[in-house]
Amino acid sequence: MNHKKWLDKTVQMAVDNVKNGGGPFAAIVVKDGKIIGSGTNLVHQHNDPSAHAELLAIREACAELGSTNLSSAILYASGEPCPMCLGAAYWASVGNIYYACSKNEALQHANFSNPLAAYFPDQEKAPEDRQIPFIQISTNGALTPFHEWNKRNNE
Repeated sequence: MNHKKWLDKTVQMAVDNVKNGGGPFAAIVVKDGKIIGSGTNLVHQHNDPSAHAELLAIREACAELGSTNLSSAILYASGEPCPMCLGAAYWASVGNIYYACSKNEALQHANFSNPLAAYFPDQEKAPEDRQIPFIQISTNGALTPFHEWNKRNNE
């Protein structure tokens, strides 16, 4: 498989997206030599912080296959996926991920007004030490949705 060819395509998609007012990221999902999902960064056009290229490509690929299992597919991204996109790739069991530009290269060469908009520098910190602290509070019934899920799926 020609990984460079697919990465060159994502880079060109990202360039075109910037020219059309979008962000500098693009992604495709390829299965058996065919693109089954594609996306470009539309965060600002849609005022949607989840409109990342990888997420859009994964959504489209899953819809195309009628499945959330992309284990036989490859995700190609113009930039190293952020934690949100990486999480989606794990949930979809993407077979492999190839990317053209590292997050460090992107941060060094792009003039992001807010570095957090591109990558989350405190992702390795303990939940309570993050810029937006994560605080768990024990509540009655917190596990009830999971019990219901199990009941539904074991019937």
